[in-house]
Amino acid sequence: RLGDAGHDIDRLLDGDALRRALTALAHASSDKARLRKDALAYIKTAFLDARATVKSGVESGALSGLAAARTLSALQDATIQVIYDFATKHFYYAQNPTDAERIAVIATGGYGRGELAPGSDIDLLFVRPFKQTPWGESVIEFILYMLWDLGLKVGHATRSLGECVRLSKQDSTIKTAILEARYLWGDEKLYEELRKKFWSEVATGNGQDFVEAKLAERGERHRRQGESRYLVEPNIKEGKGGLRDLQTLYWIGKYLYHVDDAAALVQHNVFTRDEYKTFQKAEAFLWDVRVRLHYLVGRAEERLSFDVQPELAKAMHFTDDNPR
Repeated sequence: RLGDAGHDIDRLLDGDALRRALTALAHASSDKARLRKDALAYIKTAFLDARATVKSGVESGALSGLAAARTLSALQDATIQVIYDFATKHFYYAQNPTDAERIAVIATGGYGRGELAPGSDIDLLFVRPFKQTPWGESVIEFILYMLWDLGLKVGHATRSLGECVRLSKQDSTIKTAILEARYLWGDEKLYEELRKKFWSEVATGNGQDFVEAKLAERGERHRRQGESRYLVEPNIKEGKGGLRDLQTLYWIGKYLYHVDDAAALVQHNVFTRDEYKTFQKAEAFLWDVRVRLHYLVGRAEERLSFDVQPELAKAMHFTDDNPR
């Protein structure tokens, strides 16, 4: 169960029922093209209905922005799991898979943290043990095309364990992606091995290079968005004092203290308990604004422009005689 409204994900999108329906379709059809089309229709109906329920929850006030973000992430998890199982059981079934015929499907970015805004990209990392195999290539391609056909924007990479380690040593963006990586489906041992290698081979030394890279990124972002915390049309995600600044703080703490959850930084005396509660309260407010903003404009918009401010303020129950 997720969120402050206690949405049960199985009630919103019953993955087991969906799997049974897809299996019945597969048994009734030998035409793979037709099967894929019919399966997509089943999945799309369930997925879009569930997302519509989350939107209604936000608009009615039953769901906070952060609860909605976590519920949308969990719905996405369930959908990807169903698609993976459908691909590997009914299209590319490996009866006696070799050691190389394994894939771990991993969420990265905001999705890795288990939070998705309504218009957010879905960031995925497909990890294989060694070089790519025809089986792995086919399964990954099947999953991606199904997600694209659902109308989703998907950022994705496919790498071996060795490539993940090598590239994360060279690139702080990839390093951050793996820092936030979360297991979705497939071979869980591959994911566990990736985490082990990350902490033992990548996140080594005193962390100074990582800290400097993250602070440099923050400085450049502020220069692009505007140096002030008091912009009249602020960017909720990228602006100074926005969500990305808080995430940067958490990334640095997680990296330096080798923890997966920012809450653990209280035990490491990085924050006091009251400070962490203040951060949580601020984060919840920014998520309320961000999620409602996405729903209001119907896309991934992060800038709180003049034209949306009155309607958004009204939706969030900030009222006055003067709409501005």
